[in-house]
Amino acid sequence: LITMKELFELYAAFFRIGGLTFGGGLTMLPMLKHELVAKKHWVTEEEILDYYAVGQCTPGIIAVNVATFVGYKRRGIPGAIFSTLGMVSPSLIIVSILAMFLEQFMSNEIVAHAVGGIKLVVCALMLNTVITMAKKTVKDRVAAIVCLLAFALAMFTPLPTVLLVVAAGIFGVTLYKLGRFKG
Repeated sequence: LITMKELFELYAAFFRIGGLTFGGGLTMLPMLKHELVAKKHWVTEEEILDYYAVGQCTPGIIAVNVATFVGYKRRGIPGAIFSTLGMVSPSLIIVSILAMFLEQFMSNEIVAHAVGGIKLVVCALMLNTVITMAKKTVKDRVAAIVCLLAFALAMFTPLPTVLLVVAAGIFGVTLYKLGRFKG
């Protein structure tokens, strides 16, 4: 039996995550891990990384996809709905408020410096996420080569990143089926 208290708990957790994280999906992973793995114990670290990986491959915003997956795991379809609403509500509120004052904000020198500082923090959070994910997923030479090759192709060619993700997935499944890759 699903209670409204459980659904509002999902909503509140994802509202905090959505409202306190800037920079998109990659920067949100440390907060997702802290809130959902360490604090709430709703999912394991491996599950959150799996949800994150699937969220990258599915249409939509990664953080919203992860919220939907976690909510569904916890409380089925109602949990997925409340988690998703919790994740998107802060953005909708903030964007609605900012839209009313956008021109005044952008001409303010303090706001311009604050945005510059936020960009630096976002870069640091993204680097932290990449390092954390690499430690958990790059376990052998083949995985390291695939990772470096995908990075180089993403940075220096016009290939769509979704194509690189699909190609790496097919490569991994092929190696697994051939018995040359475990994990």
